[in-house]
Amino acid sequence: MTEPEPRAALYAPAPDAAAPDPAAPDAAALDPAALDPAALRDAIVRPGGLWRDVEVTAVTGSTNADLLARAARGEPEGVVLAAEQQTAGRGRLGRSWVSPPRASLTFSVLLRPAAVPRARLGWLPLLAGVAVAAAVRTATAVDARLKWPNDVLAAPVGGAAAGGGPVGGVAAKLGGILAEAVGDAVVVGIGVNVSAGPVELPPPGPGALEATSLRLVQARSLDRGELLAAILAGLERRYLTWCRFSGDPERSGLRAEYTRLCATLGRPVRAELPGGGVLDGLAAGIDADGRLLVSVPPEAELPVAAGDIVHLRAGAE
Repeated sequence: MTEPEPRAALYAPAPDAAAPDPAAPDAAALDPAALDPAALRDAIVRPGGLWRDVEVTAVTGSTNADLLARAARGEPEGVVLAAEQQTAGRGRLGRSWVSPPRASLTFSVLLRPAAVPRARLGWLPLLAGVAVAAAVRTATAVDARLKWPNDVLAAPVGGAAAGGGPVGGVAAKLGGILAEAVGDAVVVGIGVNVSAGPVELPPPGPGALEATSLRLVQARSLDRGELLAAILAGLERRYLTWCRFSGDPERSGLRAEYTRLCATLGRPVRAELPGGGVLDGLAAGIDADGRLLVSVPPEAELPVAAGDIVHLRAGAE
C-alpha cells in the first residue's frame, strides 16, 4: 500500500550540530538590495545572444501577464522582466503567487521557439527548471531538485528548522515555474523564495509541499542579482541548444540533465488529473514530449501531460 507523502523525503538529516537559527533575520534578509538592471544587462546581454534587454519594475500584478500582452503585440523574443514585488502572480492551475517586496526573485522571459515542433514545447518548463536548479546549486550551494512538472525543491540544513519551517531531511518548495503561450510565443515565469521568513510564506494546501526560502535553508548567498544572472546564463545556453536540435530532448542533452535532477522519477506517485481522475503508479520516465510516464501494472506506461503529482511512500499499512 502507499500513502501520500505531503513533503517528499529526499535527504537524510545531517548530524546534530550547533547552527544559527535560519528563521532569525539578518541584515541582508531585512533589507535586501534592489535588482540593478544596468548591472544585469552588462552581465547577460551580449551580441548574438538570446537576451536583448533586462527590465526591472518596482511592482506589478504579474510579469507573465505583462509579457504575454507584449508578445501578443509582436515583441521579439529575448526580453526579461523582473519585479521587486508581484501582487497578482500566477502559478499552475490558476493558483496565486504573491511576493513581498524584494523577498523573492520573480521574473518572466519571452521566448519564440520557432524551430521546435509544438508537441515538444512541453519540455520548455522542464528546461527552465533545470536552469533554475543548476543555478541555485552553483550560486547558493543549496542542493536543489525538481518535482515534475514545475516545482523547485530544497531541503533544510540540519535537524528541525526553526520558526515553523519544514523538518530536517524533508524537501520543501523553493520555487515554481509557469509557461504560458500566445501565438508562437511562450512566456516562462519563474519565482524563487529568497529571503522570506516563515510568516511570509504561504501555508501548504492539502497534500502540497511546504514552502521554504533560501534564507531558511541557510543558503551561502541571498544575492538575487547573482542568482538571476546565473539562471539567465544557464537558460540561454540550454534553450539555444534545445532549439538547435529542434526540441529533441535526447540530442540536446536535456532529458539526461533533467533526469539527474528530478526527484519524482523512480518513486511511487499519485497523479491528480484535470477533471478529477486519479492515477497511482511508479514515475518511470519522461517521454519525448515532456510528459510524465506513470507505470500502472499490468497496463503499459501511461503519459500524464498535466495534473498535480503527489509523491508517495511505499510500505504503509
